Amino acid sequence: MSRDTLTVTVAIVVSFSMLLLVGCEGGLAGIGGRPVRRITVDDYVDKMKAGWIGQMAGVGWGGPTEFRFKGAVIPEDKMPQWKPELINQFNQDDIYVEMTFLRTLELYGLDAPIRQAGIDFANSGYPLWHANRAGRDNLRSGIAPPDSGHPEFNKHADDIDYQIEADYSGLIAPGLPNVAIQLGETFGRLMNYGDGLYGGQFVGGMYAEAFFEDDMEKIVRAGLKCIPENSQYHECISDVLMWWKQYPENWEMTWALVDQKYHLNHDYRKCSCSGPESDFNIDAKINGAYIVIGLLYGEGDPDKTIVISTRCGQDSDCNPSNSGGVLFTTIGFENLPDKFKSALDPEGKFSHTPYNFPTLVEVCEKLVREAVVKAGGRIETDGDGKEVFVVPVRKPRPSALEQCWEPGPSANSRFTEAEMGKITAGAGKDLSKVIAKFAPGWKVTRCGDDMNPGLYAEKRGRENVLVTHPLSETVGCVISRTAEIPPGKETSLRLVVGNDERGDWDLIVKAGSKQLLRKAVSNDTAPDGWMEVEVDLSKYAGKSVRLELINQPTDWRFEAGHWAEISLKSG
Repeated sequence: MSRDTLTVTVAIVVSFSMLLLVGCEGGLAGIGGRPVRRITVDDYVDKMKAGWIGQMAGVGWGGPTEFRFKGAVIPEDKMPQWKPELINQFNQDDIYVEMTFLRTLELYGLDAPIRQAGIDFANSGYPLWHANRAGRDNLRSGIAPPDSGHPEFNKHADDIDYQIEADYSGLIAPGLPNVAIQLGETFGRLMNYGDGLYGGQFVGGMYAEAFFEDDMEKIVRAGLKCIPENSQYHECISDVLMWWKQYPENWEMTWALVDQKYHLNHDYRKCSCSGPESDFNIDAKINGAYIVIGLLYGEGDPDKTIVISTRCGQDSDCNPSNSGGVLFTTIGFENLPDKFKSALDPEGKFSHTPYNFPTLVEVCEKLVREAVVKAGGRIETDGDGKEVFVVPVRKPRPSALEQCWEPGPSANSRFTEAEMGKITAGAGKDLSKVIAKFAPGWKVTRCGDDMNPGLYAEKRGRENVLVTHPLSETVGCVISRTAEIPPGKETSLRLVVGNDERGDWDLIVKAGSKQLLRKAVSNDTAPDGWMEVEVDLSKYAGKSVRLELINQPTDWRFEAGHWAEISLKSG
């Protein structure tokens, strides 16, 4: 054998041996020659448990400061002291809301339809705020996802909400960023859009990486790969990474630069629900920056990470919950400082869920088994008889770029009558007996309790008046029926409607999904308290059509709708 031939042969053998070694450690291995990562099921569970503990620690520690410091760093002496019993955050919405999503996945699998996710979220019983509240109100009013989170219907679509509750998506997707991204498309769309959605996908992507990596810069960059590069959210986190490099010992300098660009600059608050001038900032971007400031400057220390994310202010319990969860995932439950787990009550039940801590861990392990196999991975048994997740390495595929201030068209997604029948929460006051007397064949849904809805003998000079009220600031009361429009005749809908003299409301008339009329009912349009309306339905002749009459809120002041007549006229 010649010297050259021997050299080539040795090189081939060495290269092949290196591939085998890399495969054993998480590089190239046996799924069609594609890169994989390996983690034992025991190690996965240990890290996943720690991720939940990190969330509970962060929200418990930062809770007393939430939105008490807006556009300002929390002084060091105002930072609460940690107490081990603070870990038992079973009544904290920053924790239990995401368990609604876990429950949907437990019941329907990882391919749970977005409309089922919407029905389940609509039926949740806990109080909500901002994008969550607006999204759920939309769902309860019949606006199905993804429109429930679209800026056309949800003025909070860029808010922090899905970012707060996206931890679950990475905790059941170790090394599987595309699973976290897709879960955002299913659950994040219920209430958010654009940067509001990307915040959750970014957080989910960081968790997915935290099972295999403990370098915080690499974890943050892995999260960034899960969102569109041209988004403002990506720009914000990239800026934090850049400023951290410039000022590695001074997190407050990085905080000040973030504040200047992403809080005080209106170009980065175009869809701030509180307005660009407000010191209150619940935008996903800036709060996401505070998560990352904690992770980078915390240097892997649990206390330091949580304290820094908290002291950044604004949503200063949610942000340390996210940063604490990501960091704790890298550490693992067994290696956590005892003060974060010694007082944990394993039987404590998370509010509005079927889960205590052990059952929460069980459902996550069940779902991750499905996720790994569905993603093309497998579950092996190693030489010690331990189960091992073999996780395929895939390049993240971010969602398409969209911006709340220049949104794409809505999907015109509406729940069917059968789907609405499954939404039993938040249905409002029962006026079934009242409407049967006033307008037989019609029904009332989403009627709020304010201003004493019901049938009155007299209102503003008219006898036999039905009074309704919107369910919320965004959800109108609906009077509806399915009508058979006779063929060969001119048919119209006749309404006599009025307002409380102290307020106004909008009358909306719809046939199917088409809006036929929207008109203010106010002291100007109904000067004597009443307004007569006729809506032509002749184009529906010979057809069956669902009619909706909506008492839609305007400025949320004395929004009662008065109805003196609802009738169909044919001739």
